[in-house]
Amino acid sequence: MEFIVETSARHVHVTQQDLETLFGKGAQLSVKKELSQPGQFASNERVTIVGPKRELANVSILGPVRSATQVEISLTDARKLGIAPCPIRESGDLEGTPGCVLRGPAGEVTIEKGVIAAKRHIHFNPDEAKEAGVVDKQVVSVKVDYNGRSLIFGDVVCRVSPKYALAMHVDTDESNAAPLPGTVDGEIIL
Repeated sequence: MEFIVETSARHVHVTQQDLETLFGKGAQLSVKKELSQPGQFASNERVTIVGPKRELANVSILGPVRSATQVEISLTDARKLGIAPCPIRESGDLEGTPGCVLRGPAGEVTIEKGVIAAKRHIHFNPDEAKEAGVVDKQVVSVKVDYNGRSLIFGDVVCRVSPKYALAMHVDTDESNAAPLPGTVDGEIIL
């Protein structure tokens, strides 16, 4: 089974409370671009991530708002910011992770935890998972081949939910290693 492999650049997820601190009372995220996962979007709103050493400006907030604020960066970004070691985690697994400061046009938010490098993963709805022969949390390898340069990604987590659509996500460091032009096809190797 082939599926798209997308590069997921650095981004932030925020709570409604943190969104209002960053952008003002009553602030709402506005859709800039729909993403491959149903209901998910890149917003027009952007923030600056402030670390102990440096800042990363103009970072996209993905919507909709979430129950916890989370910052997803590459390991290269983490080194630049001075947030090292940065744990590689699945989205939402925030216990024991470092924090940072987020700066918006109306204010700043200090998060005590929530900075991660996202573990590479494939989203499946249940029918797609069944067709691929995988189950939720199963770890697989995925082969990509672009422009005569193939690469096998190991330790890819399968994430299965009726809310998902078939797509794999890697961060910019992983994408550059392949080198992927943004979106390519991948194939599971069991």
